Amino acid sequence: MNDNRPVNLDMTTIKLPLPALVSILTRASGVFLFVAMAVLIYALDASLASEESFNALKLELASPLYKLVIWVIVAALIYHAASGIKHLFGDAGVGETLEGGILGAKIVVAVAAILIVVAGIWIW
Repeated sequence: MNDNRPVNLDMTTIKLPLPALVSILTRASGVFLFVAMAVLIYALDASLASEESFNALKLELASPLYKLVIWVIVAALIYHAASGIKHLFGDAGVGETLEGGILGAKIVVAVAAILIVVAGIWIW
């Protein structure tokens, strides 16, 4: 059999364009947020169980480790929201060209980075 299809399956050598990376990271952040809901639901349950558990949670959230966890969850939410807004614009027909897709991906990365830094400053 004479098959001339590309056989390169080494993912480390494939260079994806920025819009593809933004799209993949959007899906990954969505999965992460789904898993992170367990942490947030636990915190909500602990805050509502009693006054003592609320105060204990408040003390735990003051520690750097918990602040880091909350910041990572908020960062994923910010990125996912920014990219979701880009997808909404794409659904409306804005930025459907290659140049528009690249510009939209750059805007998503820049806006998300700025908002993630601002959220980090606010949380810490």
